[in-house]
Amino acid sequence: MQQTNLTSHFLIAMPSLKDPNFEKSVTYICAHNEEGAMGIVINKPLDIDLGEIFEQMDIPTNIQETKNRTIFHGGPVQTDRGFILHQTNDEWDSSIIISDEMCVTTSKDILEAIAVGDGPTESLIALGYAGWAEGQLEQEIMGNAWLSGPANSEIIFKTPFDQCWNTAVDHMGIDIEKLSLDIGHA
Repeated sequence: MQQTNLTSHFLIAMPSLKDPNFEKSVTYICAHNEEGAMGIVINKPLDIDLGEIFEQMDIPTNIQETKNRTIFHGGPVQTDRGFILHQTNDEWDSSIIISDEMCVTTSKDILEAIAVGDGPTESLIALGYAGWAEGQLEQEIMGNAWLSGPANSEIIFKTPFDQCWNTAVDHMGIDIEKLSLDIGHA
C-alpha cells in the first residue's frame, strides 16, 4: 500500500471524533513517515500564558503582550515539554525543518529570544504533541476520524483559535454538514 506523506498538512477532526484531546481540533503534522506521525494541535488553548512559562523557566521579559500570549495544548504526549511552531527564519539549538516555510523548535534559546522581542515573526507555542505509531494515523483516517489537507500558515498564526476548525474545513472547500459520518454504507 502506497503511503501518503502528510508532513506539513492539517489533520482536521471529523465531527464524530469525541476524544477530548482532539474534538474539533486542527493538528499541524510536523513529521509523517513509515515509523508514524507527529503533530501539534493548534487550536486548544491552555489556562496558562507565556508569562507563567517564563516565570517557571526564569526567563525575564518586560513585554506585556508577550507575557499574555496563549499557550496551546499541542497534544497528549510529553505535555511538560514545549514545542514552538514557527516560520523558518533563524537557526535555533534544537529545530526540525518541516518545510521551506515551517520549523518546530524545542530549545530554550528561542523562548529567550521571544522574551526580548527577537524571536520568530510568527510562532505558536504548545505544550505536548500528538503522536501516532506506525500505521495508526492511516487507520484513523480510514476510520473516518480525520480530514487531511495542505496546511495554511494564515490559519496557524493569524486565525483566532476558536475559528481554526471552521476556517480549516472551509479552506478545504468542504461543507462539513453534508459529510456522512457512516463508514462503508451506501
